[in-house]
Amino acid sequence: MHCKTATETREWSYEGWEDLVQEALAEWEECVVCLPPFQETFTVAEQAAREARLEEFLQSVEGDLRRPPRSKSGRNALRERVTLAFERFAKAGLDLEDEHLGLLLNGGFSAMGTQMARGARRFDPSISPADVFQATRNAWTAGGIQVLLGREMRLTPAIFAYSMLYPYTDNYLDDTGVPSEEKIKFSARIRRRLSGELIAPIREGEATLWQLFEMIEGQYCRADWPQVYASLLAIHQAQENSLRQRGSPPSVDGPDVIKLSFEKGGASVLADGHLAAGTLSREEAQFLFAWGALLQLVDDLQDMRQDRREGALTIFTQAAGRVPLDALTTHTLSFGQKVMRRMDQMPIRCQALKEMIQKSYVSLLVWSAGECGELYSRDYLAELETHSPFRFASIAKRRKQVAKLTGPLTRLFEAFLEDEKDQAVFPLDQLSRDRSSGARKLHEAALAGEL
Repeated sequence: MHCKTATETREWSYEGWEDLVQEALAEWEECVVCLPPFQETFTVAEQAAREARLEEFLQSVEGDLRRPPRSKSGRNALRERVTLAFERFAKAGLDLEDEHLGLLLNGGFSAMGTQMARGARRFDPSISPADVFQATRNAWTAGGIQVLLGREMRLTPAIFAYSMLYPYTDNYLDDTGVPSEEKIKFSARIRRRLSGELIAPIREGEATLWQLFEMIEGQYCRADWPQVYASLLAIHQAQENSLRQRGSPPSVDGPDVIKLSFEKGGASVLADGHLAAGTLSREEAQFLFAWGALLQLVDDLQDMRQDRREGALTIFTQAAGRVPLDALTTHTLSFGQKVMRRMDQMPIRCQALKEMIQKSYVSLLVWSAGECGELYSRDYLAELETHSPFRFASIAKRRKQVAKLTGPLTRLFEAFLEDEKDQAVFPLDQLSRDRSSGARKLHEAALAGEL
């Protein structure tokens, strides 16, 4: 992969990182704590009609999964049936139109997800479906940013490698059986490697990470694309801060918690942006940072129960059980509206993607609140429910229904990956074969430098 050269003007630099953080925090503080206007409101009858559509879709999928096809042609036919069934449900139950479905299914996010999953399996045949999905979620974010910045959505070596970093690093850092001092040493070595220091991997897991770093370096030369590597160091620093945050007492001041959350979410999406485009303008950096901060808050509310069990400190776990989460959720919705106004100011050509982003963050916040309804006042929860296409009790029921399909869906997913032996979009197979030799060369170079 040849090195590119930066051509963007008005390039934003990480020297302005603290200004970016403070601007987003100021917007958070300025939010009016009252529910913003919602785009949609649903009557009980409308919700019931949409729930019937959802039930119809789930039953059709469940029926097919009870009799999984054994041939490739049968699986292809099943994929077509499920796709058509989802299109019918998405139009009737979620108000998606052909433009939205085209992005999701026809060569957009679906194609990128398929390429990501197959690439992950070629890179590491032992990777779990859960880890593949985690990596794919990040690749989708980067692909969406490509479209938002006026580029073609495609899986590049840098996006693939960055997306794959998450499962490997998260699994290690989240492992409660690994002593804290070992995690600190591991994190320090990653920082040295991200900084461009030539150090040899000292364990098998590191060799895998080093290979992914080499893929990024193959697309973006360090000398020509300094902000790409500044972005990787920024998200690494934010993750280190988050790791320390897990051991903090509940009395940590609110502003510090929100600042850490903003830095983690903002740094993550900024890194996606730099890996997608190489450089960003100030306006692009401001939007992506704020969007990342919003996504982090959405994730924190989604993960509320797990975070409380594990003692993770977020603005939601900090308040949960002491006061209703009404005001905090309203604050997040209001902040989201500010972020969407930033997106409105961007020269975005894809209106369908913009509409899906706006709808998805509101839906996820509303549904997440419904999932932990005991932490809200009854009246507030009832108000939120009117802005959901499905009633909260119905969502909980369907979630259990979908959970029962996890096993069959995983097996079908594996079969689909085996069916298509498509050509890699970049020389991943060769890179995978060269993993051991690449690690050996790096080790030899490091030894030569030490000598």
